[in-house]
Amino acid sequence: MKIVVIGGTGLIGSKLVTKLREHGHEAVAASPNTGVDTLTGKGLADALKGASVVVDVSNSPNWEDGAVMRFFETSTRNLLSYEAAAGVGHHVALSVVGTDRLLESGYFRAKLAQENLIKAASIPYSIVRATQFFEFVRGIADLSTVGNEIRLPPVFIQPMAADDVASAVGRVVVGTPVNGTVEVGGPERFRLDQLVRTGLAARNDPRKVIADPTSRYYGVAVTDNSLVPDPGARFGTTYFANWLSESAPQVTAAKLQPTTETGAMKV
Repeated sequence: MKIVVIGGTGLIGSKLVTKLREHGHEAVAASPNTGVDTLTGKGLADALKGASVVVDVSNSPNWEDGAVMRFFETSTRNLLSYEAAAGVGHHVALSVVGTDRLLESGYFRAKLAQENLIKAASIPYSIVRATQFFEFVRGIADLSTVGNEIRLPPVFIQPMAADDVASAVGRVVVGTPVNGTVEVGGPERFRLDQLVRTGLAARNDPRKVIADPTSRYYGVAVTDNSLVPDPGARFGTTYFANWLSESAPQVTAAKLQPTTETGAMKV
């Protein structure tokens, strides 16, 4: 089966292309780097010839409110138009758990607009909403750093490894369109401040993480359940302690203890 992966050279896309090829599929990595531009339509017609499924795991290069909305609306409209012309039978898009609860953010308003365009189109579809990735924990810390302090709301979060995200998307890609949304998350639930504190400790980062209920997540006010999947979600298999031990070898799993409250790990 020919599967075109839009954003196929990025973090999730490259992993997804590899996994699909390992299972015998003709997976095409489509991105500006390979001559395919969803904003202009350049290269789309050729890339989609003979495709059964198109998977969109692309992301906007600019998160300014207007720019990110233009990216997701324009690229999604172009994709759906070219897919209809090519006879594509399944459109799969990667989105974010909690998108409709985080609409203070222009980014999440744009993701919701993307989802709505997909739902309104004639092509059978599946939307995969994933929780935050382990790989972005440091980025959350950097965005919230003032001086040597990081203030974060102590709300629940259920992050997952990028490799598990790619696997989850891959299973949806080769299945029947759900014409709805599938949520995926990690196998553990943390408090956000606890997660970041553990991730920084693994890299001997001296910044101090402070649980501050008045602080925001990417500029958005969040509640305990804003960032976690709804009941019925599917879960990855990679635990944060194991991922840390592989990505930051100086820290051993022996430093981490499970918490009764969250079933997560803490220093």
